[in-house]
Amino acid sequence: MKILNIFLYEWKHFFRNPFKIVAVLLFVIAGVYGLHNGQNLYQNQAAEIEKIQEKIETDKQKYLTQYEEGKLVNEDRPWIDMSSPFWAIWNTPTYKLKTPSPAMVYSIGQAEQYGFYKRVTFWASPYDADMAEEIANPERLQTGTLDFAFVLLFLLPLLLLILLYNIKSAEAEQGFLPLIEVQNASKNSWLLARMAFYYLLVTAVAIGLLFYGAMLTDVFKTASNAFWQMLLYTILYLSFWSLIFFFILKIGESILGNTLQMVGVWLLFAFVVPAIVHQSVSIAKPANLMTDFIEVRDKQQDLYANDSLFQQKLIVLFPDIVNSPVYRDSTKIDLARNRSASALVNELKKESIQPIDQESEEKNKLIQATYWFNPLTFFQNQLNSIAQTHYSDYEDFRSAIQTSIDYRIGVLISDAWNDVKVDKGRYLEYNSKFNK
Repeated sequence: MKILNIFLYEWKHFFRNPFKIVAVLLFVIAGVYGLHNGQNLYQNQAAEIEKIQEKIETDKQKYLTQYEEGKLVNEDRPWIDMSSPFWAIWNTPTYKLKTPSPAMVYSIGQAEQYGFYKRVTFWASPYDADMAEEIANPERLQTGTLDFAFVLLFLLPLLLLILLYNIKSAEAEQGFLPLIEVQNASKNSWLLARMAFYYLLVTAVAIGLLFYGAMLTDVFKTASNAFWQMLLYTILYLSFWSLIFFFILKIGESILGNTLQMVGVWLLFAFVVPAIVHQSVSIAKPANLMTDFIEVRDKQQDLYANDSLFQQKLIVLFPDIVNSPVYRDSTKIDLARNRSASALVNELKKESIQPIDQESEEKNKLIQATYWFNPLTFFQNQLNSIAQTHYSDYEDFRSAIQTSIDYRIGVLISDAWNDVKVDKGRYLEYNSKFNK
């Protein structure tokens, strides 16, 4: 009954304090605004992907018509022969798509910094300008957009601070603590009970916002696990701050002192520690200027200038071409070699990308090593992972793009050197293979 009485007292106290009511309302408004930002980005990306899929189908039908009508050579550009593997594959519209998760409504994360679709060609790369921004710190907090994760990580502790700042300290300043100690077996249990009321209040508000976000993008339909994971980390994060504030209130004796200490701890974990970590990682691992990637052009020209080196490297990559019919046909080998150039350039690009990926991985490991004293970054990364907007999600997407490029080039080399003639069936096969 004592706990119930304390809850009833806090309920009345809460409704008699306009400052705390306004704080809760502002938190709800910010949360709703953040959820709608996530919803808008999710819908925009989903709509763009739908347009791309429609474009793929339109282009596919256009080229299929050429095969059906037997018009495989373009009259205006007679060098384009759709019966050759090179031009047939070149004109097979292929995109790698990173379909957004409905859980993006909760955390935008890296989704505004990296591309979510990529047109795959022989000359494409996961680090083309349309895919990659400068990667200074892949794990940095996303503070440019007010999404739900931002509200949760930065504003929830402030809301809790406003609700708790005068608990016990007000009674201490007014001299009521001895009376409370007489009425309650333990001062700590009395403090815990009062904090529990606001803990449950904030939990209820957060759950309400999570449900609201789930309705905006149908999270329960395709990503129900994301909701429960978000709920779990929300409760853990709230518990983390509640525990810190409990110890501050336990030892504090004045409203001003408690408030300053709570604000100081919030500033420390929300801004100071992440900023120090960010600067430390940037100093230890400066931004990669991608000069090796740029120098691929020079290496590419060197390959073109040396036919024997070109042929040697091509055979190393694709030893089967030695037994192909084109390899033994002097009238066709030069054209086949010319159309195989993208394979060697692709290998040059992969070699230059490897150190870039390695540096990014090392940065990630440095950031992860700070989680034990940098909890805000830890929770941010967990929320991004749940929403599939984490840096590693886009790293996986880049890997999928590279795999698609490798496969496309492999099919080209095999069909070009085996002198395959492309008909409608083979073209449909290309579309099926490349757009899995």
